[in-house]
Amino acid sequence: MGLGNLWLFPYLTGTGGGGAFVLVYVIAVGVIVAPLVMAEIVIGRHGRMSPPNTLRSLAESIGASPRWAWLGWLGMLTLFLAFSFYSVVAGWTLAYAWKSAAGVYSGFDAEQVAALFQAFQADPLEMTAWHAVVMILTIWIVSRGLRAGIERAVKSLMPALFALLLLLVGYAAIAGDFKAAAEFLFRPDFSKLTPGIMMAAIGMAFASVSVGFGVLLTMAAYLPTHVPVPRLAAVIAGADTLVAILAGLAIFPIVFGYGLDAAGGPGLVFLTLSTGFAQMPLGRWVGSAFFLLMALAALTSTISMVEVLMSRLIETRRLTRPRGALLVGSSAFVLGLATVFSFNLWADVRPIAEMTVFDLIRYLCISVLAPLGGLLYALFAGWWLPEALLLEELGLSRGRLYRTLRFLMRYVTPLAIGAVLIAGIARPG
Repeated sequence: MGLGNLWLFPYLTGTGGGGAFVLVYVIAVGVIVAPLVMAEIVIGRHGRMSPPNTLRSLAESIGASPRWAWLGWLGMLTLFLAFSFYSVVAGWTLAYAWKSAAGVYSGFDAEQVAALFQAFQADPLEMTAWHAVVMILTIWIVSRGLRAGIERAVKSLMPALFALLLLLVGYAAIAGDFKAAAEFLFRPDFSKLTPGIMMAAIGMAFASVSVGFGVLLTMAAYLPTHVPVPRLAAVIAGADTLVAILAGLAIFPIVFGYGLDAAGGPGLVFLTLSTGFAQMPLGRWVGSAFFLLMALAALTSTISMVEVLMSRLIETRRLTRPRGALLVGSSAFVLGLATVFSFNLWADVRPIAEMTVFDLIRYLCISVLAPLGGLLYALFAGWWLPEALLLEELGLSRGRLYRTLRFLMRYVTPLAIGAVLIAGIARPG
């Protein structure tokens, strides 16, 4: 449950035309993402090390090339790049939670809300400060360890996040146009379904669950052997989809109820919804709760990112958790300044295809490196892992379910992710 559910899914659904996008997304989660989730969990639980060491050790044990370790490095590189800008966007959510609670934009019209957001992005010091707050919180939680830090934080944050999301859905149903939102989300208009939108929906499906980054692989290293992998994968994929749909039901009733633009793009939350919050009764507090929800969701994701990146340092450098977390966090903080400056000091710097530095980093992560990692994980699990190992880790027999999963891992998932990868490279930005 992260910004992928609460920020990326709503704005892609809005620009993708609604129900048709959602339908493709849901099918992709079940058919493409769920098998890949199982593949990463199987590999991670069997190896119980950092992604590079797990893949190297497992590859050597089955007679495959130890060069598969580079897949682990690819995932960690992708994750490090993503973490650097993810922390900056997470800082936006914290900033807007405070701005909303303080009534900074109460009573503003659309132009004033837009001017406020532009002024915020134009201020490198303010953006850097909120970026630093997110990084400090993340480092502190991860440095406390798996149980005292990460597990305790997630166990307390996740129920609170879900409860708050349900409250926001209830409020949106009362204050907004819930009927219009439900029709937009659940009544597909196939005339709006283009190849580009289909590729975006599939890309959203595996990006929101973080497959291909090595996150699930690393977390699975702590997983007990008695936990059933197929059931766990179904819970992960199902819960992720549920949260994304609930986020849509919390956002789009406000959008339609206040005559806002559903296709507002990346600014749907910070511009469009802020306009709605500024105009609605109790909008100051509803907006603050919503942005706090986003901030906490982002924090649970940054925690998992640091854990993955730090795992290799602890193995090879013998660093303590606090030092490892500090090294990873401070390095990502410095790289994140490139994203901060992309909106102000470096706004005119366009390295490739008129993309800013932030656009380029985001494009490489989401459209190139993450799909490439997902494709390679699917190929490794589907074609290189021995059947006996898969059956043992999955806890299955050679029945219909296993044959279906094997077919999906070998053919459907690689072809679908390959299509996303080709589409991303063909249309940069």
